[in-house]
Amino acid sequence: MKTMRTRLKICCISSLDEAEIAVAEGADALGLVGAMPSGPGVISDDAISRIARQVPPGVSTFLLTSEISGEAISEHALRTGVDTVQIVTHIDPAEYRMLIASAPSVRRVQVIHVQDEHALELMDLYEPYVHAFLLDSGSPSAPVPLLGGTGRMHDWAISARFVQQSRKPVFLAGGLSAENVADAISTVKPFGLDICSNLRSDGKLDRNKLRSYIRAARSAEP
Repeated sequence: MKTMRTRLKICCISSLDEAEIAVAEGADALGLVGAMPSGPGVISDDAISRIARQVPPGVSTFLLTSEISGEAISEHALRTGVDTVQIVTHIDPAEYRMLIASAPSVRRVQVIHVQDEHALELMDLYEPYVHAFLLDSGSPSAPVPLLGGTGRMHDWAISARFVQQSRKPVFLAGGLSAENVADAISTVKPFGLDICSNLRSDGKLDRNKLRSYIRAARSAEP
């Protein structure tokens, strides 16, 4: 049986031009970063809305939100017009009930920050409420929380176990590049990959780096 193609999400999209480049090069999804306590790629909600309106059918738009209440998350997603909300911190699972009730058509992705094996314990808490997980390398409990875009890897052995045990699709993020994407696919076997920092030059999306990364990812697929 043919293995399903790995989905490629390009994050930290900052403009319509960057969105067009990512789509033209084969991105399956775009990450649009709302207000964060730290990290790269933050743009205004107005900019997120403008980009989301222009993305063609078949390409998903992910809003990265640091909101922690279901009401605030749903309002953020509906205001910006995205089709998917990526919740970048470990929220109270009870907040999902409000989110689902108020924005039932918006897909929900919960970020799990893989700091140790405790990440595996979070799976059961969120699985009933989400469409997918995203494994990242942040430090949500740091004095200034790091909720993404760190450019650093975590323990892929834990991520591989998470993928094996999860009944929902799992994206892998954190320190990915054209040089290690083949290892990421073979080791973790994620549903999708998410990348930000290693595709940029002078703060802008670098088409050549993006092209090299996508070529390496596609070449690594069985």
